[in-house]
Amino acid sequence: MAEELERQAIEAFKEDEFEQAVDLYTQAIRLEPSNAGFYVDRAWANIKLENYTDAVADANRAIELDPSLAKAYLRKGIACFSLEEYQTAMAAFKAGSVLDADNSKFKTWIDKCDARLVEEAASDGRESQSVSPAADNGPVAPVSDNGLPNVASEQLTFRDNNNNNNNLGEPLEPTKPKYRHEHYQKPNEVVVTVFAKGLSKDIVNVEFGEQFLSIIIDVPGEDNYVLQKRLFAKIMPEKCKYSILSTKLEVRLAKAEAIHWTSLEYDKKQAVPQKSNILSGAEIQRPTYPSSNTKVRRDWDKLEAQVKKEEKDEKLEGDAALNKLFRDIYQDADEDTRRAMQKSFIESNGTVLSTNWKEVGAKHVDGSPPQGMEMKK
Repeated sequence: MAEELERQAIEAFKEDEFEQAVDLYTQAIRLEPSNAGFYVDRAWANIKLENYTDAVADANRAIELDPSLAKAYLRKGIACFSLEEYQTAMAAFKAGSVLDADNSKFKTWIDKCDARLVEEAASDGRESQSVSPAADNGPVAPVSDNGLPNVASEQLTFRDNNNNNNNLGEPLEPTKPKYRHEHYQKPNEVVVTVFAKGLSKDIVNVEFGEQFLSIIIDVPGEDNYVLQKRLFAKIMPEKCKYSILSTKLEVRLAKAEAIHWTSLEYDKKQAVPQKSNILSGAEIQRPTYPSSNTKVRRDWDKLEAQVKKEEKDEKLEGDAALNKLFRDIYQDADEDTRRAMQKSFIESNGTVLSTNWKEVGAKHVDGSPPQGMEMKK
């Protein structure tokens, strides 16, 4: 059955029916989830549809199933190149060229990555450096106007469908999202939130690229949740981070430039974003204030710093000190801690203040009056 679906997919591909080819390969994958070749060919169909993030996911799965499959690295490299992830694409092409040194396509794409990386370095005002060793000019694969190889030069191949590795887990198939996600932004970062309860580090995989975000949640016995986006603008992967909370996954993307993102995902139709009107510390001028004393010039920065120091060093007593302590804890707390503080304080009529949401979230918090006193009914 899987062989017949593959045959139909190849025929659909030849007729440029790429969406049908993707659907047929998806059906074949359900029957033979460990067939790396199906993922490789579905990745190519996704590339033709410009579904580059899906193509990357398919190529990665193929590499997991068969790390020696050179064509999987070629597919991944082409998809990453189309997403302008040139460093990642370069790594994929180099890995593939080691496996298939006679395939001139790898050299062609490595040269393309070199050129784009040099252009990026020049545009950023940095001194460009060669990122791959020089090589003699070999035969070049036919390339179309959009930078991708012609279909004629990239033919789908038949494989031995009995070569399965069923112990490698479930396939990474495009599925409808089972978790809700949203995002908001600050001047220097974008925060993406995936609302999912009970996550743990061993089932969450988050990867950052130059302009790419990949989130995969692999819950045993369920379909994978996959959120992969080519981002609106470039980020700084080394400064990005994520945290797993009790009710959500929070991902913080560090913007490469302080610009306003009109959406999370890249859109060719969007106008070139303008830099936010954010002044650096050196550009900000302190306001001046009128004074009847023209002989004395006051250093307002120094006065402000002195007031803040006095407030910090002020020795409070009694309820004032306690209230300040509570405010400081609440101000620096995460969402779950704040919820725990609010719930415990309100339900106990101000006699209990807990910071443990797991403890107070599932039950009513009873009042606990001081020794020798009783709660009012």
